[in-house]
Amino acid sequence: MKKGTLKQILLITDGCSNQGEDPVAMASLAQENGITVNVIGVLENDVIDEKGMAEIEGIAMAGGGISQIVYAEKLSETVQMVTRKAMTQTLQGVVNRELRQILGSDTSLEELPPDQRGEVMEVVDELGETSDLEVLVLIDTSASMKFKLPTVKEALLDLSLSLNARSGKNSFSVYVFPGKREEVGLLLDWTPQLDKLTSVFPKLAAGGVTPTGPAIREAVASFPKNRSLRGLLRRDEEQFLDETM
Repeated sequence: MKKGTLKQILLITDGCSNQGEDPVAMASLAQENGITVNVIGVLENDVIDEKGMAEIEGIAMAGGGISQIVYAEKLSETVQMVTRKAMTQTLQGVVNRELRQILGSDTSLEELPPDQRGEVMEVVDELGETSDLEVLVLIDTSASMKFKLPTVKEALLDLSLSLNARSGKNSFSVYVFPGKREEVGLLLDWTPQLDKLTSVFPKLAAGGVTPTGPAIREAVASFPKNRSLRGLLRRDEEQFLDETM
């Protein structure tokens, strides 16, 4: 297998979207562009209702990623776990596709003899450490997240320390939704310097609605090789609005 670039959106939210496009459809768009969407639903002492739970699971499923519901105090370890687990899941998918090409359409990693499966998983683990990684952190800063943001800051710091231990190249970006004047706001543009993450913390402030779909759409367009998608996505959105008005 060739070493490639793993692309992830890490969505941290605590409830239902209430403005803009369907976030599940936008997550499907992300996967079509080779980007995995992982979702962490953050609880405090309350619970996420059934609609919110279904949305979180639906976004992750459409985005080919992982969803996890967690209490705020456990967020740091969960962010690291989800990021790592999603990397492994993505690489296993690549391995399975290659196995089918080599050994036939019905062959998958799980069907290999135990010794061969172990050897392949060693390769997957090594690639997880050496592949380049692009992670866009997408943070829900709607009003209901106000008391959870300090924990989000701690989780992101722990994530940056964890990723620094990898031998592969890392690149980070941070967006929030809603932004100050728009649906989505850029806090940190793509950078390999993970220590810059702490510079965005003073800018994290809660308030407003929850435009999760537009946030995922903007995230997809912001990946380095997807910059040209931005205008296309906006044209599609304008056409959709024209057709529905």
